[in-house]
Formats: sequence, C-alpha cells, structure tokens
Amino acid sequence: MAMTARVKDELSRLNVTRPCCRKAEVSSMLRFAGGLHIVGGRIVVEAELDTAAAARRLRAHIQDMYGQPSDLMVLAAGGLRRTSRYVVRVTQDGEALARQTGLVDLRGRPVRGLPPRVVNGAVCDAEAAWRGAFLAHGSLTEPGRSCSMEVTCPGPEVALALVGAARRLELSAKAREVRGVDRVVIRDGDAIGAMLTRLGAHDAVLAWEERRVRREVRATANRLANFDDANLRRSARAAVAAGARVQRALEILGEDVPEHLRVAGELRLEHRQASLEELGALAEVPMTKDAVAGRIRRLLAMADKRAAELGIPGTEANLTEDMLDA
Repeated sequence: MAMTARVKDELSRLNVTRPCCRKAEVSSMLRFAGGLHIVGGRIVVEAELDTAAAARRLRAHIQDMYGQPSDLMVLAAGGLRRTSRYVVRVTQDGEALARQTGLVDLRGRPVRGLPPRVVNGAVCDAEAAWRGAFLAHGSLTEPGRSCSMEVTCPGPEVALALVGAARRLELSAKAREVRGVDRVVIRDGDAIGAMLTRLGAHDAVLAWEERRVRREVRATANRLANFDDANLRRSARAAVAAGARVQRALEILGEDVPEHLRVAGELRLEHRQASLEELGALAEVPMTKDAVAGRIRRLLAMADKRAAELGIPGTEANLTEDMLDA
C-alpha cells in the first residue's frame, strides 16, 4: 500500500473522543475538501474526499457533533478522475452547519482561513486541524532523497493558518505556490515522522521510518562502493601509465641502467596494474612501497635526463590520453 493511502487508512480509523478535537477535524476537512453552494436559495455544504473511510468518518462526526444528516455520493473513476471520489453533502440546515464549523462568519461571509476557534485553540486542536487537512488533501511521498509531506490548500490564507498550526506543534512547515496552487510542505524527515506521530498514525510512521532507514543505508553503501570503484580505476590507470614510462626509460638507457633500478622497472612491466605495495612483496628481496616508488622515480629521472641530452622524446612519449586522465 502506498504511504499516503496507508496513513489515511490509519487516520480514518483513529478513535478521537474529545469534542473540541472532533469539531476542529470536521472544520478542517470541510475547509480543505469542501465548498459552499447555493441551491434553491439555500446553502449546501459539500466535501469531496478520495477515500471511502474518510468520507464515512466525516459523516459520523457531522452527525455526532452537530446532529446533521448527510448524503454520500460516489463519483466513479473516468475522464480526469483516475480514482473514485466520495462526496459528502449536507442539504438540510446547511447554513447552520457552515456557521457552526466556521466556514462562514456571523455575518454570513465565507471565512478565508481556518476558523478562529481552531487557530486559537489548544494544541490538540492544531493536531486535529492537520489530521483533517491531510485526510482531505494530503500526500506523503516514499522516503528518499526528496521525501515530503504535502497538503494542497484552497487558498493562501488557509496555507498560512496551517503553517501556524504546525508551528504550535513545534514543527517547521513552509507554504508555497506551485503552478497557481497553494501548498504546505514538510521536507525534513524527522519533522515528517514527528508530524505523523502527532496525527496518530503510529503504525504508518513505523513503516515510513523503516523504509527511510533502508533507503539511507542503501544510498550510503552505493556511495561507498562507487567511491572505492573510482579509486581502483584511478589507481589502475596510474599503474599502467607508470609502466609505459618505465618501458620508455629502459629503452632510452639501454645497458646503462643500474641493476637495482632495472629490477624495479622490470617488476613494474611484469605487473602493470599492481600497486606499489604489491610490487614490493613480489621482489626477490621484499621492499617497502616507498623503496619501490623511489627506485622507479630515480629510473624515470635518469632516463629523462639522458633523453634531454640526446634530444629525443622522454619517458612521457608513450603516454595516451586515457593514461593522462589518471
């Protein structure tokens, strides 16, 4: 199950007993998923949700807290709708419900943000507001490089109110407009886990954290493997380049090569991709890698000096572009 569906499923089954929290959740769900319509001169309250469980939860809260019956309609998938949608509609005394839930003020004007009693309520009301907002229009991406918890908002005032609710929960959220749509986003992994815990999605947060840790471990392992592989490739290219220079040095010096330098040079030619430490171990009289490096360095310097005296190409004449990249 996708993380968004998993969180919404758990939140839809969460048992909330405090009346203030249930009212704040209803107000938030209607504000984020709902709208007011005038039908036959009467106000009708509607809320369109993407899960049947959330719709049933909203209907139960409206009936229990406000005594208002509601209708449930199912909009089948098709056209622009990829999945079925569930519409909760209150036609009887819709104006009274709109006033009680804070969708309109005492003068009958639509409230542009969240109701004052939710904004100024207790911390549990802020949690309930976020829970209702997520059930209405929230999404949670899989943990990874660009993990995010996001809520689509009906306007900038609602987005700012939701950011303020997150701040009261001591969590950081940002409001932004993307292609003309206002959104509130939480991108920090720890903050997402803390918010899910605050909302009551305890099972979902455990699954999310498990996937997050697995992704981080896998990314670290891949990064280290790529780093080691790149180092090995660079070392191999450098060893091949050194072998090409040694071969040219032996050609330049001919019989004038000191024996101990010739031994080091021949070891490099016989084992072109071996490390200096491995070359030292392969010598008849084992040497340290510093000793091998020193002898090869003196061999190349001697050959380059002789080449300069003779006016011929030095030890780098045999190098190719691939070797120079090392």
